Amino acid sequence: MKRHRNATAPGTDTATQNTSAAAAYNLFDLLSDEIVFAILDFLAASNPLDTKSFSLVCRSFYLVESRHRRVLRPLRHDHLPRILSRYPNVARLDLSLCPRITDASLALVSRTSSADSLRSIDLSRSRFFSYSGLLSLVLNCRNLVEIDLSNATQLRDAAASAVAEAKNLEKLWLGRCKLITDMGVGCIAVGCKKLNDLGVELIAVKCKELRSLDLSYLPVTNECLPAILKLQYLEDLVLEGCFGIDDDGLAALQHGCKSLKNITHVGLSSLISGAGRLQQLTLAYGSSVTLALANSLKMLPSLQSIKLDGCFVTSSGLKAIGSLKTFESRGCPLITSLGLAAIAVGCRQLNKLDIKKCHNISDAGMLPLSHFSQNLRQITLSYTSVTDVGLLSLASISCLQSITVLHLKGLTASGLAAALLACGGLIKVKLHASFKPLLPQLLFEHLEARGCVFEWRDKEFQAELDPQCWKLQLEDVAQ
Repeated sequence: MKRHRNATAPGTDTATQNTSAAAAYNLFDLLSDEIVFAILDFLAASNPLDTKSFSLVCRSFYLVESRHRRVLRPLRHDHLPRILSRYPNVARLDLSLCPRITDASLALVSRTSSADSLRSIDLSRSRFFSYSGLLSLVLNCRNLVEIDLSNATQLRDAAASAVAEAKNLEKLWLGRCKLITDMGVGCIAVGCKKLNDLGVELIAVKCKELRSLDLSYLPVTNECLPAILKLQYLEDLVLEGCFGIDDDGLAALQHGCKSLKNITHVGLSSLISGAGRLQQLTLAYGSSVTLALANSLKMLPSLQSIKLDGCFVTSSGLKAIGSLKTFESRGCPLITSLGLAAIAVGCRQLNKLDIKKCHNISDAGMLPLSHFSQNLRQITLSYTSVTDVGLLSLASISCLQSITVLHLKGLTASGLAAALLACGGLIKVKLHASFKPLLPQLLFEHLEARGCVFEWRDKEFQAELDPQCWKLQLEDVAQ
């Protein structure tokens, strides 16, 4: 009698067969792209590297991740051909890490399958492209709504006329594009009807709903201000480095632009009464902050932040400043401990203080700060005259989380160690590298166990950029 051959091979069970069948069939094929994309979104939110690991599992995962990616930030321009070929649905292309972007690079972007999906491109640190590259980009990437051309000092009016062909453009950054004149800006104003966030003044004529206007370091004069008066919705105005605009010109804004919330300029004595909702004020490297101007700040009930870097500010002027949450006054030699004490007493809600290079502030300023500024979370004391005593007094501020102390001549290793131990809430400390071998290892272990992170700096004293050099460069361009 013959034996019937068993269909199952010797040593093989049913479970193994089921496993083989499952392996031959990819269960992910049952999921729609929307579900898989939701999974990838979750992975990217927790750890962006997880999406890379996902793509390496198998070919199908690789293809799914390629279709999912929406944002690219390449490290080198020569990577563009390969990554643009792999990711066909890119919506934002950040080229800020690629300084050598040429016309050929932009032409490559405009020819890829991502051209239809691309909505935003950042060229703020890129160079070597011109009119032809921009024209190819905007003509082929019709859905572009954001272009950042900040720092493109080589661009002229021809490049602006190319940008004007981007009919769906909503946001454009032209900070420090010093060679673009009113003619180029006029082309953009006429061609880009949808702009609502732009850094050039004449756009205000065409963009009635403009909310943010950035004219930083552009050679504009008082003649551009009347157009700003017509902007009923303007909230943010940046005029930093605009040496052609003075207080007399800003007087025109006194009766208009009452929607302003943030403004940056070199002189504002005439503007205060017309900006009751102002929240942030920057006077960095501008004219002197007089007692009259300081008194006028009392008329700003919503003011929360003020930046006085490089200004001539006296202690009497600081006494007039009202309630603030942020105070920055780097490189102000006339501010003394007496002025800082006035800030501490008058600004009880202060949570950020930066007095770097205020050499006349000493321990006498730290004592009232430790008593009245109990909401202080971040402080920068570099290049001041604070010693061990002043630093240790800050331990009474329980909210203090971040401290920067570089180049304090009166600070010793033992005093620093005592202050770090006493400040129990610290989570970030920035120190000069010379202190690292002088502090005990057990101190670092103890503070790091509490969640504190150390940042070390080894730079010698360096003079900061003189703001007047911008004015000289602008005068050279004008000539």
